[in-house]
Amino acid sequence: MKKISQEELKEKLELHKKWLNNEKGGVRLNLRNTDLTNVDLRHVDLSSANLENVDLRHADLRCANLENVDLRHAILRYTDLSYADLSYANLYGTNLKYAKLTNANLEGADLAYANLYEADLIYADLSYANLSNANLSNANLSCANLSCANLSN
Repeated sequence: MKKISQEELKEKLELHKKWLNNEKGGVRLNLRNTDLTNVDLRHVDLSSANLENVDLRHADLRCANLENVDLRHAILRYTDLSYADLSYANLYGTNLKYAKLTNANLEGADLAYANLYEADLIYADLSYANLSNANLSNANLSCANLSCANLSN
């Protein structure tokens, strides 16, 4: 897993912003297999980025836009995703152990085989989410919206 500098991350985020706005020189963000532990990405638009197998332990992603993001097999242990938009994100097999997802939007997200052990999902929107084979042991689902969610196995 490669580690990148704050400077390099900042440059990649600028190119992604251009890509999202269909501006010349824009490049879709691809941080696959990157170590981003403890990074501060509050309020950042990461929509449609490739974050597969990324390590985001202890990262701050409060209010971040992660709509349609590929986070398959990512490590999000102890990550703060409060108020983040994870709608339609691919979180297949993701480790969200002890993650904070208070008021997060996970509508239509694929959380199959995800580890949500002791995750905080208070007021999270999990409508239409795929939670099949997910580990929800000791997760706090108080006031969470699970309408039409797949909770098989």
